[in-house]
Amino acid sequence: MMYALLNFRVRGNHDGKLIALEKGDDFPFEIKRVYYIWDTAHDVVRGKHAHRNLEQVIICTSGSCDFILDNGQEKVTVHLDNPTQGLYIPGNTWREFTNFSADCVIMVLASEHYAESDYIRDYDTFLKEIAA
Repeated sequence: MMYALLNFRVRGNHDGKLIALEKGDDFPFEIKRVYYIWDTAHDVVRGKHAHRNLEQVIICTSGSCDFILDNGQEKVTVHLDNPTQGLYIPGNTWREFTNFSADCVIMVLASEHYAESDYIRDYDTFLKEIAA
C-alpha cells in the first residue's frame, strides 16, 4: 500500500465542527509526535525524503496542497483540501509536497519520535534500499 485516505468522524452543529482523533480508533499506529507546517510559498517543494519505518497521517487543516508519493514503482499525486480526511503514508514512501494555497496549514501525526537515522534524503539511495 502506498497510501490511504482516512475519513474522520465530524461532530458539530450550528456552533461549529469538531473532530476528535483517538488512539486506536482513527489511526493504524500510536501517535508519538505531532507537528504542523504553515506559511509556505505556493511553489516551494517540501519533503523530498522517505522514512524507513516512520508512518504518518497528514491533515490539511486549512487551505490546500498536493502530495506526490512514490514507492519506487509508481507515483501518485494526492490533493489535500479537506480537514475531515487524513493522508496515511507508510514507511518506505518517497514524499514531496507543493502547490500550497496561501492559507495552507498541515498537521502531521507521526508513529515515532524524530530520528535522523530513519530519514532517506537521497532519491537514488531510496531506490536502492527498497530494491534490496
